[in-house]
Amino acid sequence: MRAARPVTPAGILARELDELSRLLDDLVHPATAARLRRAATLAGGLDPYVGRCTTPESPALAALARRTRERDWDERSGDGVVLALEQEMLSGHVEGRLLAFLVHVTRARRVLEIGMFTGYSALAMAEALPDGGELVACEIDADVARLAQECFAASPCGARISVRVAPALDTLRDLAAEGARFDLVFVDADKAGYPAYLDALLGRDDGDTGLLAPGGTVAVDNTLMQGEPWLPDEPSANGAAIAAFNSAVARDARIEQVLVPLRDGLTLIRRV
Repeated sequence: MRAARPVTPAGILARELDELSRLLDDLVHPATAARLRRAATLAGGLDPYVGRCTTPESPALAALARRTRERDWDERSGDGVVLALEQEMLSGHVEGRLLAFLVHVTRARRVLEIGMFTGYSALAMAEALPDGGELVACEIDADVARLAQECFAASPCGARISVRVAPALDTLRDLAAEGARFDLVFVDADKAGYPAYLDALLGRDDGDTGLLAPGGTVAVDNTLMQGEPWLPDEPSANGAAIAAFNSAVARDARIEQVLVPLRDGLTLIRRV
C-alpha cells in the first residue's frame, strides 16, 4: 500500500522544509540548521495535532478510509470513467468532522454533495443528519460509487444517502426539475466545473432560485489547491481553475464567503 503524499499547503511545506533541513544540515551554522529543523517540525506537526484534538471518526468511517487507502487505484478496472483517482482525494477525518459539525449547526435536513469519491464526506454528514434527513450524492464514476455504496451498507446511517451516478450538471438539472432544495451543499468535484455548480445552487437573475434553500450554506473544497493560486510557478489546470473560481467568488455580490485554511482549503458561502 502506497503511503499518502502530502496534498495540503501545510503538508507540502513540511516536506519541503524537512528536505531542506536534511540537505543543509552539514552546510550551515548549527543554529541555522536547528531553526530549519524546528520549522519543519512546526509545519509537519500541524495536521497530525489537529487530528488528535478532533473527535475520532466512527468505526464505519474508519473502515471506509481503510478500504480507500488499501485499494490500488493504478490498477482499478470496471466501468469507472474518471481515470486519475487516488487515495489523496479522500476528505478525511478532520474535514469529515467539520462537515458533520456544519450539519449540526445549520440544522440541515437535506444535504447535497457534488463529487462523492468513495463516500467519506457523504457518510460523515449522513451520520450527523437527524432522523428523516436525506443526503443526495452526485458521482460520475460508477466504479467508485459501488465501493462507496458497499461502505454505506455497512453503516446504520448509510440508508440516509442516495447516490446518483451521472455528470453532476445533469443531476443538478434533474433535481431542479424535481423542485429539490438543500440546506447544506458540499462541492468537491472537477475544479473547472465549480462556477457552473455554484450558479446552479444560487440560481440566476431570471427568477430561478437555485437548489440552495433560503439560509442554506455551501462548502467548497480544495480552494487552496496546494498553494498553487499564490505560488509564482505556472499552475496546473486545477490550480488555474481554483484561482479563477476564488477571484469570481470574491467579486460575486450575491454571496458572502470565508476561505478556511483547513487541509487544502474549504470556502464557506451563503447567499446575502
